[in-house]
Amino acid sequence: MESSGIREAPGRGPRVLVVGGGIAGLGAAQRLCCCSALPSLRVLEATARAGGRIRSERSFGGVVEVGAHWIHGPSQSNPVFQLAARYGLLGEKELSEENQLVETGGHVGLPSVTYTSSGGSVSLELVAEMSSLFYSLIDQTREFLHSAEAPAPSVGEYLKKQIREHVASWAEGEGTKMLKLAILNNLFNVECCVSGTHSMDLVALAPFGEYTVLPGLDCTFPGGYQGLTDRMAASLPTDVMVFDKPVKTIRWNGSFQEASAPGEAFPVLVECEDGGCFPAHHVIVTVPLGFLKGHLDTFFEPPLPPEKVEAIRKIGFGTNNKIFLEFEEPFWEPGCERIQVVWEDLSPLEDVAPELQDAWFKKLIGFWVLPASGACHVLCGFIAGLESEFMETLSDEDVLLSLTQVLRRVTGNPRLPAPRSVLRSRWHSAPYTRGSYSYVAVGSSGDDLDLLAQPLPADGKGAQLQVLFAGEATHRTFYSTTHGALLSGWREADRLISLWDLQAQRPGPRL
Repeated sequence: MESSGIREAPGRGPRVLVVGGGIAGLGAAQRLCCCSALPSLRVLEATARAGGRIRSERSFGGVVEVGAHWIHGPSQSNPVFQLAARYGLLGEKELSEENQLVETGGHVGLPSVTYTSSGGSVSLELVAEMSSLFYSLIDQTREFLHSAEAPAPSVGEYLKKQIREHVASWAEGEGTKMLKLAILNNLFNVECCVSGTHSMDLVALAPFGEYTVLPGLDCTFPGGYQGLTDRMAASLPTDVMVFDKPVKTIRWNGSFQEASAPGEAFPVLVECEDGGCFPAHHVIVTVPLGFLKGHLDTFFEPPLPPEKVEAIRKIGFGTNNKIFLEFEEPFWEPGCERIQVVWEDLSPLEDVAPELQDAWFKKLIGFWVLPASGACHVLCGFIAGLESEFMETLSDEDVLLSLTQVLRRVTGNPRLPAPRSVLRSRWHSAPYTRGSYSYVAVGSSGDDLDLLAQPLPADGKGAQLQVLFAGEATHRTFYSTTHGALLSGWREADRLISLWDLQAQRPGPRL
């Protein structure tokens, strides 16, 4: 067998490989490094950097978050918040008790200004009225978790049914009714970004309430989210992290030999794209669900059990991208935090699917104003779904041109200066990610996330815990979040530690 050619990582105990150096993999590695069993540990990361879907870039005179943006629910029960606080990565405001006690219900706050496609602006009162209606209905969708039968298969269908009933009681003229529906359409698109889906019609209604929202006012990292994963990676012993090492196949339930360990048989062998091979007792797989979906046929040998394959196929995994626009001068008012863009010809009650190239930008929910950095003024737009994936295929020039036209149109200023540069994420095209994060799709439930989290072999006999699974898509109540990913990494590390503790108490050879 070809050797990996890399010096053995510290530790004399069981040999553990972590596949993927995102926050789940780093969390598992950190936990295992503190373990008395002294495992021989290595993290195989496909790219040149740690962090996975946490990715901060120095641009526009400051830091921009290409990946994860906020700590959702930064409070005492959020492990990402706790770790960030311990590393000194958060400011006074983010750490304040006042911020930790805020209950947002997971809802996005009101915009500072709302522009329409005809170049006007909408009163904050009307936006607040529609937001209040929409989020009260979203809260209702969380109530069907334990009911005998959900009133609709998807969140989207339930919301539309309720909205139709409200529309029937609206007394305003046709123009105002259309504007109200256009605002609601924008809120549907916001929810698509939150859920990482193309349409709320794809998100299952019955399990929707299982996702748990933590208290705390969502906050950002002043120096970049990646500061957290960089600190985690730096805390690991030298040689534990191996970069640019994409894994091709995980061979499990075998008996593999290695020249440096005569007489020892390893149940797992991890083969890398470059031909390197790593035998191990245990492998923790933390790759994104999007990657798993695309490599089901080749990534595991023997193939995964049919019920796990089915769970991977059923759980949803969509795309949510960001587009950053840098301006010479801000066209927005001082103190403006978020700009909402409403297309008056769109309604959530009408299923129209215009050609992507003609209307992809209509899925953009608007822009957050990033804190000014010197002479740089930057807007960050969010866009989800198929339109987001189509945007990835365009050139920077095309995106810049389209969004310049959109901004000139909605502000009513045909001479609005074009942004001087653009930067965007492309999570769907990223070969080791293939999207942004998971959601519970129609036809699936929380049971599928639990099933994905189950280690192999499934019968628990023979060589136990050969292949373990972590990552946000394996956390039943915190899927799609960094804290869900971190907790899942800790969970799998603890699973191994418990096994070793049990084995240490038993006489006889280690499994």
